[in-house]
Amino acid sequence: MVVFLAGVGAHLGELVGDEAGGTGLPLSGATLGVLLGACLGYVLGGWLARRVARGVGHADRLFAGRSAEQLLSGLLGAAVAVLAAGFVTWPLLVLGRPLVVLPVFVFVLVVAGTVGYRLGLARREGVLRLVGSAPPGTAAAESGPTSARLLDTSVAVDGRVVDVVRAGFLHGRLTVLQPVLDELQHLADSGDDGRRARGRRGLDALTALRNLREVDVEVVEDPAPELDEVDAKLVRAALRRGEPLLTLDTNLAKVAALAGARVMNLHALALALRPPVGAGDTVTVALLRAGREPGQAVGYLDDGTMVVVENARRHVGQDLPVTVTSVLLTANGRMVFARPHAAPEPRARA
Repeated sequence: MVVFLAGVGAHLGELVGDEAGGTGLPLSGATLGVLLGACLGYVLGGWLARRVARGVGHADRLFAGRSAEQLLSGLLGAAVAVLAAGFVTWPLLVLGRPLVVLPVFVFVLVVAGTVGYRLGLARREGVLRLVGSAPPGTAAAESGPTSARLLDTSVAVDGRVVDVVRAGFLHGRLTVLQPVLDELQHLADSGDDGRRARGRRGLDALTALRNLREVDVEVVEDPAPELDEVDAKLVRAALRRGEPLLTLDTNLAKVAALAGARVMNLHALALALRPPVGAGDTVTVALLRAGREPGQAVGYLDDGTMVVVENARRHVGQDLPVTVTSVLLTANGRMVFARPHAAPEPRARA
């Protein structure tokens, strides 16, 4: 600011004249312009320095939650934008006075670099594929809006989305509306223990998602301030942004689908992945070998699920109807526990 305003003052002083405006001081107009411009630049520069310091602190907190792939894509976007802006605006350095034009030139480069960084961060998959690299967990066929999902409050409160992302079934960008964050904060500050636990679980889930490399969590402003309901804001945002709505709320999923928005219902996914049998079901199992515990026999369902049957060792080598007592989900798959099916006793005739 000091150099810029001193240059402007020198230029204006030359236009006014060689004498310092009739003040009687043995100073030329250019010299007086430099002094006045430098003083003004010193004052404004202090204000600007404080603003820049706060901006740098904010940037440091922002970058702390970014992965290496995010920073790389953002820096590549910033570098391309700076080169393009410099190529377009460099004639200003030749046509104008350097002390006046150089700060403007630097300002244009800084603005272009900031815009390029944001665009590179928003289009991370496409930028990294251009340089022959792709972020982990990203499908090569997806780019732009197709890899973005709009996150509903119910998904954050449920918390299982973090495990879904870690398993590699979700990637790209997760968009969170500011009203969703406000709703989670309102729940977390509630006086009711249950609501407070739900709100905190939702905020913890978003924090965990932000630290994962597979997804980018982007918070956007309220797209429809005129609407009061968060669900209505989500539907409006899904239609405007062209992003599928990720939700666990069946009613919201139906409303969004009727409105024409794409919906990804995690509840429907959970139903599709539910065990083929449940407690109380009766199935026929071919018992192949004895189990580890006394009296146990082991067989398998058609999909390869192991079935452990109590008090059935004497039936090894036979097909035995069994009643499922429980289903256990393990890291290696499902395990079903059952007991021999007891046929109903015939009713005695009167």
